[in-house]
Amino acid sequence: MPDLSPIPFVKAFVAGDELAYVNQSFASAAVVGDGPFTARASELLTKLAGGVGALLTPSCTHALEMTALLLDLEPGDEVIMPSFTFVSTANAYALRGAVPVFVDIRPDTLNLDETQVEAAITDRTKAIVVVHYAGVAVEMDTVLAIADKHGLTVIEDNAHGLGGSYKGRPLGSLGQMATQSFHGTKNVHCGEGGALVLNDADLLHRAEVIREKGTNRSQFFRGQVDKYRWIDIGSSYLLADPLAAFLTAQLELFEEIQAPRLTMWQRYHDKLPEWAQANGVGLPTVPADCVHPAHMYYVVMPSHEHQLGLIAHLRERNITAAFHYVPLHSAPAGKKYGRVGPGGCDVTEDLSSRLVRLPLFSQLTETEQDRVLDGLFSYPL
Repeated sequence: MPDLSPIPFVKAFVAGDELAYVNQSFASAAVVGDGPFTARASELLTKLAGGVGALLTPSCTHALEMTALLLDLEPGDEVIMPSFTFVSTANAYALRGAVPVFVDIRPDTLNLDETQVEAAITDRTKAIVVVHYAGVAVEMDTVLAIADKHGLTVIEDNAHGLGGSYKGRPLGSLGQMATQSFHGTKNVHCGEGGALVLNDADLLHRAEVIREKGTNRSQFFRGQVDKYRWIDIGSSYLLADPLAAFLTAQLELFEEIQAPRLTMWQRYHDKLPEWAQANGVGLPTVPADCVHPAHMYYVVMPSHEHQLGLIAHLRERNITAAFHYVPLHSAPAGKKYGRVGPGGCDVTEDLSSRLVRLPLFSQLTETEQDRVLDGLFSYPL
C-alpha cells in the first residue's frame, strides 16, 4: 500500500527551548510587552536583519501600520507597491487615507518591476513599498536610486525574506524601514507576531513612542524622563513577552531551522528542471547577487486550468499545495481604495492565476518530498 498519510503545505516548527522560555516568562512577573525576552529577541533580530534597531509587534500587519504612522500620511497621499502581495501591505496605508498605487511584477522573480516604478510617481507619492517575494530580493539599487531622486521613503515588506540578502546586505537593512512576520507559516515564528526594523535612529525613537500608544513610556522605564506623557499619535503595538520568549528560542536556532529548509528547497530545484522544461512549467528564479532563505518553493503552471488541476491532483494524494495572492488591484477594496500604475498589472494577473506553492517546512522528509515530486511527475500535462 502506498503511503497516503497527510503532507501539509506548512507545519510550524518547535526547535528547542521555546516552551521552556515561555514557562520562564509566565513564572516571572514580566508577561506584558517589553519584558526581558522582548529585549533578547529584539537584539537577535537586529543582528540578523542588520538594522539600527527592531521593535517587536503582534503581527507584520501592525508593523506596516506603524510605517504608515511614521510617514505622516494624509488623505490622498500615494504609496507605490506591487499588486502581487498580501492585503496588509495595502491596508496599512489605506487606513490612513492614502492611495495604494499598484505596479506590476517581473515575470522572473515575481517582484515589483523596478522599470515601472518611476512612471507611477506623482506629486502625491510619499513612499515605495517593496516585497521580497519568496525571500528573493527586489532589484534594490534601482529602487533606492529612484527613491533618492524623488525624495521618497523605501519600506521593505520583508515577511518572506529574513535571512536573505542582496549584494551581501541583509534583507531588511536596505530601506529606511522594514517589516517582519513571525506568523506560524514563516521560517521562524511565535504563532502570531511581527517586527518593525528601523535603519534610521530618529525613526527608531519615534517608532518606540508610536508603539507605546503615543507616549514616552519606554523612556520613563529607562529613567530618562520623570513621568511619561502622551506626546504623539500611536496605538498598542507591543508583543506579549511569552510570545517573545518563544521567538527568542527560534531566533537563537535560526541557522539550525534554516538548514533543512534550504536542503529541501535545493532538492526541488535540482529534480524539477527536466520535467518543467518538457511541460512548459516555470520554476523560481534567484539572481546571482541574491541569497534567499528558502521561504517557499513554487511552480508556475502553463494555464489557470492546470493550476487548479495540479492542486486537485495532489489533494487526491493527501498532499496540500496552494495558490497564492489574488491581485490586489482587481479586488473589491483594491478598486475602491487604490489605483493601477500606468504600466498596468498584466504579469501579475497572469502569474497569480498559474502559480502553485509546494509543501516546504523544516520537518519535511525526503520520503515526503519524493511523494510530492511523484505527484508532480504523474500529473497529466
